[in-house]
Amino acid sequence: MRAMARSPTTDAISQTQAAGSRRAPDAKSLVMTVIGQMVDDGEAEWSRTATGEIELRLLTGEVFVLGEMFVTRVE
Repeated sequence: MRAMARSPTTDAISQTQAAGSRRAPDAKSLVMTVIGQMVDDGEAEWSRTATGEIELRLLTGEVFVLGEMFVTRVE
């Protein structure tokens, strides 16, 4: 499965965490970090849809659309 490059948002979150930021990350940042790790580990792939949302496909077959404020399971 081919993985999309990590997004600038996910990279920025990782850099902030690596720098030892004392501010606690919000839930969205934590979820995006874990999803980025899944993509990096080859367990999932993600891509942009025509509407600009992120489509996440897991190796197990589930497909999700990651909106700005929601996650929808498609398959």
